Amino acid sequence: MNKSSIAAACLLLLTLSSCANTVRGMATDVKDTGQALDSSTRRVVKAAN
Repeated sequence: MNKSSIAAACLLLLTLSSCANTVRGMATDVKDTGQALDSSTRRVVKAAN
């Protein structure tokens, strides 16, 4: 392998690892949003009773 192929492979791996971190962060955000919505719904239901 020449140096440009190795550099391209390293760049590709770096890019893919960044995508994994983004997806993991998005999953955390979605989970937090669901918990906040659940909490808000419970407070509304409790206030209505």
